[in-house]
Amino acid sequence: MTQRVDLATVMDRLAIDALITDYAITLDDGDWAAYQGLFSPDGRADYRSAGGVEGAAGEVAEWLADTVGRFPMRQHLIVNRRFRFEIVDGDPGDTAQVQADYLNPMRLAEKNGDDSAPDLECGGRYAFSVLRTRIGWRITRVVVHEKWRRLAAKSST
Repeated sequence: MTQRVDLATVMDRLAIDALITDYAITLDDGDWAAYQGLFSPDGRADYRSAGGVEGAAGEVAEWLADTVGRFPMRQHLIVNRRFRFEIVDGDPGDTAQVQADYLNPMRLAEKNGDDSAPDLECGGRYAFSVLRTRIGWRITRVVVHEKWRRLAAKSST
């Protein structure tokens, strides 16, 4: 690889990293139009391992609005990102796969008192497939692999 190809790969990696960060922020902010804008026109999402749905990004955004919309406090932390770029004739191509772990604490509503613990926490791994388009990198598919889930302990008061 030449330095020019290496620099292009670094730039692509930064752009995809920003795309995944935007994915987390749109989920947390409930910005479903922006969420859909992160996907290619035929982009799909699969939340079945977390008890959800699989479908076109717009359909899944509707499901998310109803489901996670019940939790006014949510925070998707996406870490440990591993990138695999398609290689075409020795150079990076226009597709990539990204695995990333997530932790997602959520809270149903404001509580009185000092207890700020989440009502639900879950964690797992995302598998993103991304494509370089004329307007930048977009998600063609994201699959959620939920590994664990914990509900808040009920207080005895």
